[in-house]
Amino acid sequence: ESDADLAAAIARSARADVLLVDSLTLWAAAVTEDGSPLAPAWERAAAAVRAWERPVVLVSDEVGLGIVPVTPAGRRFRDELGWLNQQAAALADEVVLLVAGLPLRLKG
Repeated sequence: ESDADLAAAIARSARADVLLVDSLTLWAAAVTEDGSPLAPAWERAAAAVRAWERPVVLVSDEVGLGIVPVTPAGRRFRDELGWLNQQAAALADEVVLLVAGLPLRLKG
């Protein structure tokens, strides 16, 4: 469980075989709900992921394939999450998109 400080949650997690972050979407919503920018929080979280000595699985939603949100806040969140997904994919060794339960390997 994490609030807006994902880096701290990762740091205090027990060293397990795999760290599961489910989901970046909910974490991004927690960070941005008061208008805070996502980039500084992601930089800290990404550093914590890089420091983790075992596999990390990051789960996120793809919100850019749906309708364009009608509100400015909805469009901002869609754009922020799209940026976050790009950052997470760049950090990852493997990236898999699941569509209708079918895995589509995008990287790795």
